[in-house]
Amino acid sequence: MAAGEVTVGMIILSETAVGILGNSLLAYHYLSLYFIGSRIRFTEWILQHLVVANFLTLICKGVPETMAAFGLKDFLDDFGCKLLPYLHRVGRGVSISSTSFLGVFQATTISSTCLIWKKDKVKSPSYIASCVYLSWILSLIANIAFPMNMTARWSHRNMTSLKQYGYCSAVYLDKTSDLLYAVLLSGPDVLFMGLMLWSSVSMLYILCRHKQRMRCIHRSQFSLRSSPETRATKTILLLLSTFICFYTLSSLLQASLALYDPDWLLVKMATIASGCFPTVSPFLLMNHDSHENPFCFAYARSRKQQPCGQQVNCLFLINVQFCL
Repeated sequence: MAAGEVTVGMIILSETAVGILGNSLLAYHYLSLYFIGSRIRFTEWILQHLVVANFLTLICKGVPETMAAFGLKDFLDDFGCKLLPYLHRVGRGVSISSTSFLGVFQATTISSTCLIWKKDKVKSPSYIASCVYLSWILSLIANIAFPMNMTARWSHRNMTSLKQYGYCSAVYLDKTSDLLYAVLLSGPDVLFMGLMLWSSVSMLYILCRHKQRMRCIHRSQFSLRSSPETRATKTILLLLSTFICFYTLSSLLQASLALYDPDWLLVKMATIASGCFPTVSPFLLMNHDSHENPFCFAYARSRKQQPCGQQVNCLFLINVQFCL
């Protein structure tokens, strides 16, 4: 076994192990909240779907790719070569859509504080919850054709008509079908990345505009540390840049796999890229979790003593921290 294969195998193994650990910690956090009877926020409900999708993405791709990198080639039969890539595609699609819907809900929550709080605050969770469930259904349906062309390497098919993906193969189609297939694979990714970009830009605009109006309050109340808007802006930019960079790279590599006869390096690069965001995202979310934010308690104690205008401003700051 070549040194390059061992190195790539160690990278994939490390990425998969770290990702499973991070998502397990996040899942344990939500399970502990459930068992102690704590109220689950709607953002945490979305993140629970994200954790499940991340597990599917990492396990169904990272584990077999690691085994293949360390010398096991023909350990899956036709059923395994159809099931695992299908579940990976479903998990990847739901991971992208859940993150995008999380951004939409955050943008709706913040904007509705200044515009039409009561109407949007009540209705947006039910709309987005329906979208999350719908994303599972659409991902299951949209990727149903993906395993149709997958087969085990030791199958009796003619090897010249197959694209080799390491431990599995895919039936080679004509150029037009490959192009159409690449568009179908990349279309949802582009849609949800655009949705995430729109929601993040909307939140940044609202935060910057509000920060200008609240500059005098920040001087007196947050003089020794950064304002909530500044911290929220950094969080949004970090999540947005991570999401866009990793999934743009992953989408380009996935389209290349569909269009061309892939070589060993391209297959491994696509595997590593597809696991980057599911690996990193739980640590970003745990780092910025605000479930026990002391500012929220300070607001609850002082709300009655504040004038009406400051109550509205404080409510805005609470929602910035509460949903990010």
